[in-house]
Amino acid sequence: MPTVTLPPKENALFKRILRCYEHKQYRNGLKFCKQILSNPKFAEHGETLAMKGLTLNCLGKKEEAYDLVRRGLRNDLKSHVCWHVYGLLQRSDKKYDEAIKCYRNALKWDKDNLQILRDLSLLQIQMRDLEGYRETRYQLLQLRPAQRASWIGYAIAYHLLEDYEMAAKIIEEFRKTQQTSPDKVDYEYSELLLYQNQVLREAGLYKEALEHLCNYEKQICDKLAVEETRGELLLKLERLEEATEVYRRLQERNPENWSYYHGLENALKPNSVEERHKIYEDAWEKFPKGLVPRRLPLTFLSGEKFRECLDRYLRMNFSKGCPPVFTTLKSLYNDKEKVAIIEELVVGYETSLKSCRMFNQNDDGKEEPPTTLLWVQYFLAQHYDMIGQQTLSLEYINAAIESTPTLIELFLIKAKIYKHAGNIKEAAQWMDEAQALDTADRFINSKCAKYMLKAGMIKEAEEMCSKFTREGASAVENLNEMQCMWFQTECALAYKGMNKFGEALKKCHEIERHFVEITDDQFDFHTYCMRKMTLRSYVDLLKLEDVLRMHPFYNKAAVTAIQIYLSLHDNPLTDDSKELQADTANLSDKELKKLRNKQRRAQKKAQLEEEKKNAEKEKQLKNQKKKKEDDDEEIGGPKEELIPDKLVKVENPLEEAVKFLMPLKHLVKDKIDTHLLAFEIYFRKEKYLLMLQSVKGALAIDPDHPWLHQCLVRFFKGAAKMMVYLDSSTETKAAELATALDESLENRTIQISTEVLECLRSGVLGDCKELAESYRAECHKLYPYTLAFTPPGYEENTKIANGDVSTETEELANEM
Repeated sequence: MPTVTLPPKENALFKRILRCYEHKQYRNGLKFCKQILSNPKFAEHGETLAMKGLTLNCLGKKEEAYDLVRRGLRNDLKSHVCWHVYGLLQRSDKKYDEAIKCYRNALKWDKDNLQILRDLSLLQIQMRDLEGYRETRYQLLQLRPAQRASWIGYAIAYHLLEDYEMAAKIIEEFRKTQQTSPDKVDYEYSELLLYQNQVLREAGLYKEALEHLCNYEKQICDKLAVEETRGELLLKLERLEEATEVYRRLQERNPENWSYYHGLENALKPNSVEERHKIYEDAWEKFPKGLVPRRLPLTFLSGEKFRECLDRYLRMNFSKGCPPVFTTLKSLYNDKEKVAIIEELVVGYETSLKSCRMFNQNDDGKEEPPTTLLWVQYFLAQHYDMIGQQTLSLEYINAAIESTPTLIELFLIKAKIYKHAGNIKEAAQWMDEAQALDTADRFINSKCAKYMLKAGMIKEAEEMCSKFTREGASAVENLNEMQCMWFQTECALAYKGMNKFGEALKKCHEIERHFVEITDDQFDFHTYCMRKMTLRSYVDLLKLEDVLRMHPFYNKAAVTAIQIYLSLHDNPLTDDSKELQADTANLSDKELKKLRNKQRRAQKKAQLEEEKKNAEKEKQLKNQKKKKEDDDEEIGGPKEELIPDKLVKVENPLEEAVKFLMPLKHLVKDKIDTHLLAFEIYFRKEKYLLMLQSVKGALAIDPDHPWLHQCLVRFFKGAAKMMVYLDSSTETKAAELATALDESLENRTIQISTEVLECLRSGVLGDCKELAESYRAECHKLYPYTLAFTPPGYEENTKIANGDVSTETEELANEM
């Protein structure tokens, strides 16, 4: 059907529809659509139907929108408007490939339409179709050669395609058209010059880049960037004397910047450790209050020189009262010799400070204030925690708390010690103590919530976070809105530990949605950055988005989700009533009564919580409704709700696991867990080539990894856990191998020992109940604070010893 041309009156109405869409006045736009479509002559006008559909899509009526747009397109297949609208609709649904096809069809009927070309270029850069993006930007440059964005967009296309010389030429051609006086401050022109210089450097044209920097230095506003770039270029060009001067000037500007010292080292090229050390000694004399010139030599010095330098560094920090001093030295703990020197020095300080209030009894210096001893004990607590001596660590932190019971940092470290010792419940209690000392500190509040989540105290953690979230909304919803991913990852792990897989998966999918939103947010920057000329930041953003899912938050969420989906595949969910029947079959009458009372109380508590939750939801809905009425228009439809029960009853768990795995396979190839999780999925899918690929990837990273050996066994039908399945006579041998606690073992840790105990108890290594108990007892001797290894009934006995009400007394009270 040919395109119907509207008469002047209807055409004016159609233009008003377009204006209403642009200004987000969607309901007014629908009124004008109705006026055109109510005329029998134009009831099937394709472009009006398409615009009505697009407007309804913005109001969340997706199905109706698609019907109208498709109807409009059928009525007018040669209309660029209909194709453009269909593309916008597909784009709103994130079907970017389909949207690109629609835009290309639109351009067949109106090849020079600027708006369609711009929209097409946005999608091409979003999808990283760089060749297509370059072609589209070239068309836009031909159509609008006077516009700045046309030149910049075309240059960026070549830059991203790594044709740096061509990108630099295009920028230079554009720069020549810019008339700017050397004395005028023009930030946008300054950013253009810095971007041009970046392209020259990436092209390897260092000499040209340095000349460019010298020529336009006066017109660049960011003087620090000029100096840093000059230093970098002079090093590249081996002009070392000039580079030395630059880095000395930069040091004077900021003597605490590590990179300036490294730059100076590269410029001076010291031939020995002594020469290298002299660089820092000179800096120390020049900047006597500087910490970095004292800290950096500790990485390359050894023996007596290391001791001497460390001694001065520690004394200075302890006298000053610098809490992060241990953190600054943490990277040295890979060297056993240096750890021994640290321990010897700091223990010596503590002994001396206790007896004569000086670092060394032979010192003639002044006496130290009492706080110096406190910071020394604080350091020693962290030191012994780091090397796994938790009993000593607790002694030092308790001594510090006894002397200064109001210092929050001490309670933080005590909580951390218990966490590392495997007693997360005790750790959470001490973190709560720290939080109580300063309820207005958001950092302590967040730390406390994190520890509570690790201890499985989800409700308490939510209440803790609610102190800083928006009023009138539940803490969980508000934290999701704010993309607070540390909370959601910890929540997912807590729910997984409680076998609440649905709730855990909900958190994992919420995190996945955050990353999708971050990716979609690029759309706002494609035009904004070219308009504001923040081109260096824009290119950095694009590069960051390409590797976005390398982020630890995504990695944690993906690994958790994959593990849950594997578990759901191996052990599909059964009917709850059958499970309950199986659980209660072996109980005595007294135990059964006790269980039912407990279930009744839990049910009543859950009912009260549900009522409270519903009341809160009702209140929120009223507030939201009022807000929507106050707003001119409501934009976008609601997202599909994540319901735990639906997520946990997914038809094909392995396919869902693969969705989380793919970004890890592309971006986190350097982590062995990625390959091993891939193996677990493909093993269950019986994809042998992919299993082989996963095993080879893991072997290249760590051939001695225990989980890898387990995977290899299953792949080759060989030995380890498979001993039990292949030959029952090897059960004892397999169990003995797993329960070895010899001191010579390198990987003897709380985590691995806990996993072994779980395997023994679950029967993976055969019937080993007696062995499991003796293994637990041995582990308890090694790790006395770890809850996983405590004897049965330990917590109840502790409660009774602390004067807590017994369970039976509580039940009687509830029944009366």
